[in-house]
Amino acid sequence: MSIDWDSVVIGPLHGVFAEPATFMPFAGGSFSITVVFDDAYLKEVMFEDATMGATEVSACVGVQLSQFPADPVQNDRLFIPAGRSGRRPAANYLVKQVRPDSRGAARLLLTRTIST
Repeated sequence: MSIDWDSVVIGPLHGVFAEPATFMPFAGGSFSITVVFDDAYLKEVMFEDATMGATEVSACVGVQLSQFPADPVQNDRLFIPAGRSGRRPAANYLVKQVRPDSRGAARLLLTRTIST
């Protein structure tokens, strides 16, 4: 028996934890989606000789891919309004990397941009 991850798992989780955002594909246009925002995604970077490393912290969002007419790609843009708690200001982001999970969701690694 196969599990419909999108409707049984990802959809209900987004129903509880997601917040509204506006997605702007690189190709043009915009549409509303919901995202699960996380401003503390850690990525370990090891240098070639493996004696030293660095940790990068960047914002990311979890998304339900069924919300998109085409899969998100690098250089798409995202506007996320202020956080519900008021601790996070509204901001524009550029998608640095898309990491699909093979179950209908993806993590978008983001870079905050200057509003225009």
